[in-house]
Amino acid sequence: MGKGCITATKYFLFLFNLIFFIFGATIMGFGLWILLDNQSLIAVLQDSSTVLKVVSYILIGVGSFSMVLGFLGCLGAIYEIRCLLGLYFTCLLLILLGQVAAAILIYVQRDSLRKETQEIVSQAVANYSGQNKTAEQAWDYLQRTMQCCGWLGSEDWKANPMIKNSSVDLYSCSCHNASLPPFSVADSGFCQASSNDLPIYETGCLDNVGSWLFTNYAIILGICLGVAVIELLGMILSMGLCKSVHQEEYTKVPKY
Repeated sequence: MGKGCITATKYFLFLFNLIFFIFGATIMGFGLWILLDNQSLIAVLQDSSTVLKVVSYILIGVGSFSMVLGFLGCLGAIYEIRCLLGLYFTCLLLILLGQVAAAILIYVQRDSLRKETQEIVSQAVANYSGQNKTAEQAWDYLQRTMQCCGWLGSEDWKANPMIKNSSVDLYSCSCHNASLPPFSVADSGFCQASSNDLPIYETGCLDNVGSWLFTNYAIILGICLGVAVIELLGMILSMGLCKSVHQEEYTKVPKY
């Protein structure tokens, strides 16, 4: 490989690692969002699922590791350090294999994950007390923004003891259909209905969340494929540069 090709490979690898560093920061940020966010479905699930907390810690760890790896890759590329390039290739390979294994595991366990999610959310609805807890705020936010009521449907709220044992017709305020009167209700807690015909959304949040995922699946898939392609490109460039550096060092060795 000529000197020009080596230089081009070196700077392409540096650019790749800069992108990889940014991806690592994004993954770490996503893990921190899962851990700290209190305004989404994540917060509802997090209160009852230790698995989600473990996932958030894993994402933070993977993101941090990716940032360090990107930094080492930049050093190995700029200064042409073979041991760093080899270590970089090995770590990228392990990360790629781990991602594939995780994707396969999620696909195989998708039914049990769906069932666990349904149980957790159903329990959150049944235990809802309107006391402005973090998980309850997140659930109210989800129902308002997604314009839904309950997980499978508005019937889920009939399991809530506050509604079931009330002598008047109560409903979750965040279930209120904004197109129906009254037009000004609280964002959380329980509201009293003026008739048996509750002014609420009938669609469950499961359907709306599923619709959102279906609408944005191309973006999600594109991001996943983009990360995989970048990782493969980094492996190819690192091995190409490592081989070139080795050949260059070999040609410089004096022959007797």
